[in-house]
Amino acid sequence: MAAGATPANLLESVEVKVQQLNDVFCQATASIGGLYFHLPVHGSDPKFRERVYCYELYHQLRQIWPSDTAFVLNGEVDKQGHALIKATGARLASPDLLVHIPGSMDNNHAIIEVKPGSARLGGICKDILTLSEYCRLVGYHRAIYLFYGELPERLITQAIEIVTKVNGPITPIELWFHPQPGTPAELVGTLIHGDSASKGF
Repeated sequence: MAAGATPANLLESVEVKVQQLNDVFCQATASIGGLYFHLPVHGSDPKFRERVYCYELYHQLRQIWPSDTAFVLNGEVDKQGHALIKATGARLASPDLLVHIPGSMDNNHAIIEVKPGSARLGGICKDILTLSEYCRLVGYHRAIYLFYGELPERLITQAIEIVTKVNGPITPIELWFHPQPGTPAELVGTLIHGDSASKGF
């Protein structure tokens, strides 16, 4: 449990926890500068680099993380050797970001995956499956999929169709979009089952 946390912290309503994370998420993404959003490359055009963006997002979130919550923000937690997760049948992944209480399987609040608009279909399929399984099998309450730069609507639709055809319906996944530096990411829809209308495009 985080330092200074008390049992009362765990009694926050779902609405409060959701809004609190939404607020810091919007503020943090708005603080990501152009160098981390679209990395300059010598002799070439700037490139979207997912790791560069994710590390800066983690930094900005940590800068403003609420001191009155028991939940902890961790980046790229390797679940490969986690016996309890393996037992659930969920894929053994390393999610980009987790909002949870380390050491507890009862207080997993959010799993977050991040992709640039230039992402490929295979990577999007993998993320959607991970997000869905960690909610359905591991007990995370929220799944957040953040795209930045561009929103590849066609590939997202294809990925949902592929994942649901092979693995069955997905759990609801919040779709967030961060269009450019200096602006906050916005919740633009929800990915659920194979219904493209539910994405809110």
